[in-house]
Order: sequence, then C-alpha cells, then structure tokens
Amino acid sequence: MWLLLAFVLALIDVQPARAEDLSGLEPVAQRLVIQEVLPTVEEVRPRDGNRSVLELYGQDQLLGYAYQTLDFVQTPAYSGKPINAVVVLDTEANLLAATVIEHHEPILLVGIPEQRLHDFTDQYIGLAADQRVTVGGSGSQSRVAVDGVSGATVTVMVVNEVLMRSAHKVAANLGLIADHGQQRPPMAEIGHSGFQPKSWQTLTGEGSIRRLHLSQQQVDDAFADSAGGERQRARQGRQDGPVIDLYTAYLNAPDIGRNLLGERQYEWLMSELQEGEHAIAVLANGQYSFKGSGYVRGGIFDRIQIRQFGDTFNFRDLDHYRLSDVYAEGMPRFGEMAIFIVRQQYQFDSGSEWTLELTVKRQTGPLDSEFRVFPLSYQLPDQYYQRPEPAVSEADTLAEQPMWVQVWYQRQFQIAALGVGIVVLLFILFFQDWLVQRRRLMRYIRQGFLIYTLVFIGWYALGQLSIVNVLTFVHSVIDGFSWQTFLIDPMLFLLWTAVAGIVLLWGRAVYCGWLCPFGALQELVNEVALKLKVPQFNLPFAVHERLWAIKYLVLLVLFGVSLESMATAEKLAEVEPFKTAITLHFDRSWPFVTYALLLVGVNVFTRKAFCRYLCPLGAALALPTRFRIFDWLKRRRECGNPCRRCEKECEVQAIHPDGTINYMECHYCLDCQVTYFNDHKCPPLITKRRGRRRGQNAPDRPEQIPAVQLD
Repeated sequence: MWLLLAFVLALIDVQPARAEDLSGLEPVAQRLVIQEVLPTVEEVRPRDGNRSVLELYGQDQLLGYAYQTLDFVQTPAYSGKPINAVVVLDTEANLLAATVIEHHEPILLVGIPEQRLHDFTDQYIGLAADQRVTVGGSGSQSRVAVDGVSGATVTVMVVNEVLMRSAHKVAANLGLIADHGQQRPPMAEIGHSGFQPKSWQTLTGEGSIRRLHLSQQQVDDAFADSAGGERQRARQGRQDGPVIDLYTAYLNAPDIGRNLLGERQYEWLMSELQEGEHAIAVLANGQYSFKGSGYVRGGIFDRIQIRQFGDTFNFRDLDHYRLSDVYAEGMPRFGEMAIFIVRQQYQFDSGSEWTLELTVKRQTGPLDSEFRVFPLSYQLPDQYYQRPEPAVSEADTLAEQPMWVQVWYQRQFQIAALGVGIVVLLFILFFQDWLVQRRRLMRYIRQGFLIYTLVFIGWYALGQLSIVNVLTFVHSVIDGFSWQTFLIDPMLFLLWTAVAGIVLLWGRAVYCGWLCPFGALQELVNEVALKLKVPQFNLPFAVHERLWAIKYLVLLVLFGVSLESMATAEKLAEVEPFKTAITLHFDRSWPFVTYALLLVGVNVFTRKAFCRYLCPLGAALALPTRFRIFDWLKRRRECGNPCRRCEKECEVQAIHPDGTINYMECHYCLDCQVTYFNDHKCPPLITKRRGRRRGQNAPDRPEQIPAVQLD
C-alpha cells in the first residue's frame, strides 16, 4: 500500500517548475531569462515594425534582442502542440540564451527530468543564428552537432528546428545575417555559339536593351515633398523634352555586344575583360547626365550604380570606357554613351535580375541638396545564358524538408528493421497452421520474436505504443487533424499503421502478444520462471472474468480526464509502466521504478497480470476486436466438453470453460493451436490415434472383426 501511495504522490509532484507551470506566465519567464543572461539591461523596447522582437538597452546602448519562438515558428512536437522558448541574440546574431518556457511533451511532463531539456538547450549558447545545427552525429565545417536526449529524440529535434529556424528568421529580419531567400543560384554561363544579326528594334523588343524614360513631371513629383519650394524653382528653369531617356544593355552576350559595338569593337572589349568581369552599356539623351562631373574630381561615378542580391556596385573612372561608335541598325543618336565594367570582386551574376539605379540631385539651399533614385530593372533574356544545376549537398536538401522527413531520414535503419519484423510476423500469421505443427520450431520463433520486440522495438527504437497515443489521436480528430503530428515519429506511425490493419484482420490479440515490448518483457520473465519451475498461480475464472473490467474503467477515466485536461490525463497514464520500463530503461525516480518492477515481478508467478487487468491500451484495442475479419484459431466439438486441456494451459485465461476463445482477451500465442495439431497432447486426437492403432491391429484378432465391422 505504501508503494502505491508513493507512486501517486510522485505523479502529483513530478512536474518541475519550468514547463507547463509557466504557461500563461511567458512574459515573466522571458524577463527572467533576459535578466539572467544580460543583467545590465535597463530598458526593453518592442521593435518598430515587429513588436514580437524586443530590443534590449543598457546605458543607452543596444545590447541585443529577445523574442519567443512561438511568434515565428509553430512546428508541432511529439504531443502535437508547438514548443515555446525564449531566445536572446546579441547584436552580431549569436545566441546568448535559449530556454524552453512551455511544452506539452508527455516524456518530459512525467518522465525525463526537465533539467535534461535545459542542458540540451544550453548547448546553443554561443552559436550563430545562420549556423546549421544537427542533433547527434558528428559536426563538420558546414554544421554543428549537439548531443540529444535519450528517450526524447523527436522532442529535441523539434526544439532544434524551433530554435535555429526562429533565430535565422529573426536575425535576417533584423539585417544581422543574409536571408536564405536571397542566396545566390549558381553563376550563369553566357552562350557563345553562333551569331544572329539583330536591329535596335529587335533588341529592345526582346528585352536585351532596357529603357528608363524620365519626364520633368515624374522628377518633379519625386521631389514634391522637398523643402524650400524647390519644385516651383525647378519648373521655372526647366526646358522642353525629357529629363533623361536612358538605355542599358549587357554586352558580354555576343548577339547583343556584336550588334551594338560591331565585330571589331566587341572583340577588343572582350580581350580587355578578365575572367568574371562584365561589360554594361549605358546610353542616354536629355538634360540630365548620367555621368555627371563627380568622377572627374573623386574618380567615382556618383549618379549611377548597379544593385543585385541586395548589394550595390559603384563605378570608378578605371571601370569606364568611352563609347563613340555604335552599329545597330535603326539605333537613334545619343548625346551620351559609355561602357562600364563590373569587376570580379562583385561576383555579378549575368543571368539574375539586376538594377541600374540613377540618382537625380537637386539643390535645396546654398549648401544643401536632396536626392531621388530611379531604378531601371534588367533581366537578360533566357536564350543568352545557361545556368548549371545547383550543387546541393544531401544535408542542404534534407534541411529544406519538413521536420518529419528529416526524422524519417535519420531513422532509416530502424524503419527498415521494423518493416522486416512486420513482414516476418505476417508470414507467421499466414502460415500459422504449418508452423504450429512443428512445435520446437514454433517455440524458437516465438521466443526469438519476443526478444526482437523487447530489445529492438522497445529498448532501442523506443517503439512502445501507449494509451496517450490513442488519446492524442482522438483529440486531433476533434480539434483538427494533422498528419505532421503523427508522422513526426516514424516508429510509432508505422507501428500504429500495422496495428490498425492487424486489429481489423485479427483483433487486439496479435499486437498484445507479438508487438508490445512491455508484454514481451512480461512473457519472457514468465518463461524464465517456468524454466526454473517456479509454481504458477491463476485466479478462478469467475474472479478473473470480473477483473477484466478494471482496464476498461481505467480507459474510461483517462478519456474523461483528457476531455478536460490532456496534460492531467498524460500524468494519470503513468498507470502504464511503459515509459519507465521501456522508454527510459528504468532510469527514473524510485516510485516509478518500484511500480514497474512490481508489475514485472508478478510475472514470476502468473503471466501478464498487468495486460489482463490494468492495461488501458489493451482495453482500447479490444473494443474494435469484435469487428475482426479472421477467426483462424481452430476449435473442436470436444473443446470445453468434455476436453478442457487448452483452457487449463492458456496462461492468460482467454479460453472460457465452454471452450470458446475470447478474442478480446487472447494474446495469440498459438499455444492452443500447437496442442490442437498435436496427436500426443490433444485428447480428441489421442483418442483418434489410439482408435486407428486398434483398427490396424484388428486383423490379428479375428474374434473382434465383427465388432469392428459393426462399428
């Protein structure tokens, strides 16, 4: 009794103060994290334009930023609900703190100590927001590896994605790092095969030459809000015609460069260019000069620049060539023409869109002036370049996939091994009549599969199903179903998929008898006890039959509680010792370990008492068993009356005194089928075998022949 009391007290007081206790107190938790990592912070201001990000100031200096991950990333975790953490970044996008303040993970609510999760997130301190981080494995130059938490692999993988995705998103929004969306594609390669003469009209029509036409009205409108009545003064001094009529073209492409410059001038220009350099023609008419006079004094053309991928390229006098001769048919005359060279260091990509920005200046006072920028976008037509396929590494490809795909990829071996196990089990089921007639082989197969279930499915792959999974599924159907919630753990998803099919075909029995790790542990303990000839005890069938109801009552209570509070139901679900004995390998506080060992130890004297009387998962799977398709466990007319051998030998007491098998309580061990086909053990078969033997001996005893004939 005192053990049960200690276990209940442990359930009540097991939750540390830094998980669900903070739900609804996130601002308080956030302030505590900020004060712990940056004690010199004096003022916290919501950032203009994104109030989810807090700017942290101390002594009028910006010290860093803080935010909650739930405002930026809502990846569902194992529980189906997102995890919320507080992250603090410094002004160089390095993580100063990463602390989980709210989660609903069953394994952490009651199971793994909360400190293990905080030890895990502490590994992120000092990492840059744009680093690639993986859980487990070994690091490399392109990624950092952090240690996981045994028993909570899926949870910590979700925490990793939440922390790093949110950190990258926030840091990119703050301009501290480059956004992944602005990453450059592979450099385009200009095609040099063939040459086709083209007129000025053709080149402009296909987009090889782009135009920026600025009227006086457009310029005046751009300066409409300037000071000092500048707009009126500009109107008084303006002349007729456009301010500027500007054209630009990319000259490295042969069809464009040769048609504009002519063969000789084009070849000369290409010989001047170094590898990775690009030539751009700028031609204009109008009142405004795109060159200006600044380059004469300072060597820099201050009226035009190139922008691509967020970077700007200015031209110096050494990047400028005069252009006097042009040869394109139908080309208008221009008052100002020039060739500008984009140098190697800018890593200009000719196949990606770029912008020529023209800066127009106006005086607003004797020493003051204002500027307006007018962009001209340019995209080289597709026919002039090829782009090689991007060299994407396997890790890069995987990082772009949804979270569940990454988890499945990392657990390929476990998935394959589980698939093999399920195929073997299906072979056993479909060929059970052949196997049970080979008693010794069947015993070895049965015991070997139980060891596989316990060691691989349970202790290694952590594939122990639980009533919590059933409750989560029911609530997801009610609240909004999402495949991602269930795909996040491939072992549980595949097991539940297999169980769904198995329950439909054979009922609950196959899972409980073959695929449940804790059930396998109980049965193996009982097998060892039988080998050691430990006396076995079973309750009278009338008592046993009434105790079945307990597990259905436990299921009903858990379901009712879950409607009010799923977190409370998850705690009460500790009536299942699965988490202690299988998931955590008995590495828990003593009340849980004692409870689990007690349930395992009972199997020394009787088989699977927990499964028969307490297991809510077994009760949930038993309910749809009535609708199974197959009844492959064979019975004889003599079963129950007069023969009751199988009833007495059934360790889980699933055979009624009348000889019928209760599929809602059966564990499909196939022992009764071994007896069914054994003519040295099954009483009806023994009688038939002896009858055949007497019939074979009848000719040696003539006096009995008439009696045999009468029969």
